[in-house]
Amino acid sequence: MNHHQLEKDIEHLEQVVARLSGADRIPLSYWRGRVAAVSGADLVPSQLQRVKRLAEALCALERRVKGCPARETTR
Repeated sequence: MNHHQLEKDIEHLEQVVARLSGADRIPLSYWRGRVAAVSGADLVPSQLQRVKRLAEALCALERRVKGCPARETTR
């Protein structure tokens, strides 16, 4: 994945995760998969921190809804 696409994906995820609730039509597992896909790319340190914050925010929401998965998606 190229640098510009990674930036766009991270920005999109930051916008979406900030607005998620457990009642959204798209399940939280979908967004967890999106965060996992981005975290598997070759990230610079600032991107890695942003993705880590995304995973933590998503985990907090999952905990409020049903319980966070034991395995984190960040490196």
